[in-house]
Amino acid sequence: MKHFCILFFFFTLSIQAQFQVNGIVKESTANKPLAFATITSIDGATTISDVDGKFSLSSKNSIPSFEVSYVGYFKTTVPIVKGQNYYTVLLLPKRDDLKEVYISNKKPALAIINKVIENKNKNNPQIKLKTFEFKSYNKLIVSANPDSIKGAIDSVFIEKSIGKTFSKIDSSAYKFKEIINKQHLFQTEKVSQYQFGNQKLKETILGTKMAGFKQPVYEILAFNLQSFSVYDSSYELFETKYNSPIANDAPTDYNYKLLDTIAINGRMSYMIYFKNKKKSKASGLEGVLCIDQNNFAVSKAIMRIKGVLDISGIHEFEYIPQEEIWFPIRKTFKIVKGKNDDDIKILGGTVQFDGDVEKDFQTRKKTPSDITYLLSKTDNFDIQYNTPIKIKQNYISVEIKEDAINKSERFWDSYRKDSLDIRSQKTYLALDSIAIKRRIASRIRFGRKIINGFLPLGFFDMDLRKIISYNNYEGFRLGFGGITNDQFLKNFRIEGYTAYGTKDGNFKYNAGLSTRVGKLSDSWIGVSYTDDVREIASTLYTIEKRPFKLYDPRPINISTFYNYVSWKASLKTQIIPKTESIWTLNRSEIEPKFNYVYNLNNKLYSNYIMTTAMVSLQWNPFSDYMQTPNGRVEVEKGYPKFTFQFTQSLPKVLDNDFEFSKIDFKTEFEKNYLNGQKTNLLFEAGYAIGDIPLTHLYNTSPNNITKESIIQRITFAGKNSFETMFFNEFFSTEFVYFQFKHGFNRVTILKKVKPSLVLVSRMAWGNLQKPEQHVGLDYKTLNEGYFESGIELNQIFKGLGLTAFYRYGPNQLSQFEDNIAVKLSYVLNLGL
Repeated sequence: MKHFCILFFFFTLSIQAQFQVNGIVKESTANKPLAFATITSIDGATTISDVDGKFSLSSKNSIPSFEVSYVGYFKTTVPIVKGQNYYTVLLLPKRDDLKEVYISNKKPALAIINKVIENKNKNNPQIKLKTFEFKSYNKLIVSANPDSIKGAIDSVFIEKSIGKTFSKIDSSAYKFKEIINKQHLFQTEKVSQYQFGNQKLKETILGTKMAGFKQPVYEILAFNLQSFSVYDSSYELFETKYNSPIANDAPTDYNYKLLDTIAINGRMSYMIYFKNKKKSKASGLEGVLCIDQNNFAVSKAIMRIKGVLDISGIHEFEYIPQEEIWFPIRKTFKIVKGKNDDDIKILGGTVQFDGDVEKDFQTRKKTPSDITYLLSKTDNFDIQYNTPIKIKQNYISVEIKEDAINKSERFWDSYRKDSLDIRSQKTYLALDSIAIKRRIASRIRFGRKIINGFLPLGFFDMDLRKIISYNNYEGFRLGFGGITNDQFLKNFRIEGYTAYGTKDGNFKYNAGLSTRVGKLSDSWIGVSYTDDVREIASTLYTIEKRPFKLYDPRPINISTFYNYVSWKASLKTQIIPKTESIWTLNRSEIEPKFNYVYNLNNKLYSNYIMTTAMVSLQWNPFSDYMQTPNGRVEVEKGYPKFTFQFTQSLPKVLDNDFEFSKIDFKTEFEKNYLNGQKTNLLFEAGYAIGDIPLTHLYNTSPNNITKESIIQRITFAGKNSFETMFFNEFFSTEFVYFQFKHGFNRVTILKKVKPSLVLVSRMAWGNLQKPEQHVGLDYKTLNEGYFESGIELNQIFKGLGLTAFYRYGPNQLSQFEDNIAVKLSYVLNLGL
């Protein structure tokens, strides 16, 4: 849901100022664009051309001319012509010293970058300064320049040599121009206080205002458009990380070229152009770094990626003489529509792209969205540094104040750098009206619910997981269930479900009540009653959120279940920093639904009672959290993550039959590489001690059915299950499990066939204490270990894929084909 605002993206940028000159800089002989040429007006306004040679020079006052310079070329002055808005500037190369410039510029640029890397710790405010704090004002708009649409649509007649001729109006373009003449398409403002101390940076949002929404969409506020610091080893642009051009290993990834020198804050800086060495499209960052000639600090930075999206991030700094440091004072983020030969569907809408220009390519007709852009500007002020500060809840990266959405116009006027123009004022009025008329907030709420597996029906959210499923014991399981939402009561919930198995012929039930006892920690106390069935020896971490799936493949082939009738009291809370936990007291009556009895001291149990206390806890120390008035949200997942669960039986409490303890632990690590590949590591372990029936031990997630041929065993693959291990083949009282996955980039075989290759290896070891206590099932133990490896070809066509795994090691089977498992896979992509 966080990416829903991508609907506004893929646009072309055209920005208007009080006085603005647009144009392109080219080499006069080859007619090729010159990237990052310097354009200067006589009043001191300066800009540089982009990677395509295009530029936009803004000034508060009209100017008679501007100057264009580039190393190795003659400087030229261009006079302003009245009525002309676009200029093509041709620079003549200095032929006598062109070779000398090319050779001499290469090594000095690298030497300068090495000096920047060497002095990073001296120049990085987050290392050199003990503390700092400042306020910032951010304005984000999605808009368009009306003048970019051809004037021919303003009239049904156009002038020709023979007179006026009737011309058909493009009504969609005309309506679009009428709208953007009056308002922006989207607009949001934000005032924040940033505090840095003890190597932690926290943003506290003091005020936020979002056109069309009384309650802001928090996902947009948490969206990381560009990195705060240019000194980090990874630079983030539009939530994608790239190796920084001044990372310690950057010279192995980037080429550098000295372009020019420029004065910033009265101090001379080198202009260094950098580009990723890879020749493939969209292979990484490129841009310009302005480097202070005295201390080799970054005095300005322009970062850009160019592909399906054309994205740029600009960082501007102010020199602080007392600290001899450049401090960030402004950030600008732009998105423009890039080029791709596919139309892309995003959350039900289609975005069109031009293909790269080739001999057989024909450009499509432009649409109004082609001249639309997204622009975000952030200005920092009231900067203080090296003063004592106290950061409350510093484990929260973003906090939204309770009254942030109710600020007066006097508050906003005191922080805006410039007062809102008529167009911006009308944007709030128009979008507020449109949002009410089209129920936009309700539609966004609907989208949130659907992605998480719920269908909102008034004050009740129906659980889509409960409608239908299948397993070998119940057959088709048909049901209905859900939970009340905030339209019912904000601090009280009623939930439940009922289901019927067509094969076992039984109804299942659940009903629960809960009430909120802590708003900021999102703490809830509840009670519930359940009469249902569950797979034997399965490990369920209560704290883990189940992702919504259209189907769950593993249960299809499961036939061994136990029935449980339980009463449970629970407390769910996030009161511990970066931790979610559930604490429960539970009494369950257990009845195995297969041939099994538990022999304890020569007493046979075919059913039994368990009274337990349990804590299930997930700790995410490397994740970033946002505290909203409605609770805490994980806005950026960090790895590794740790999940811990401890279960203790309560002897002689409510007729409990057994004394035992269970400790379960899981940790997951995921690394996304800059080249698009991904590695995932999963480690899991469990230990059960005491008197505990097989129904509550461990089976290490088998997912293979007992059939003779490979073809007969083809089913859907699970996520982390052993695809070659047969159901009920192994049981353990203690085990360890390890999984390795490495995913490569998708490979285009045909236009619609783009599989992603994933290499997978899994292994487990275990042991079963007191095997004589378990009577009725034939099984083995994992003392010698279990091993399987394979490949996944996911998303071959429309989400469908194919996997193949091979079983090897001490538990390998005698028949070769019995060690092979071929499965189907399916990946549901709710984004692109």
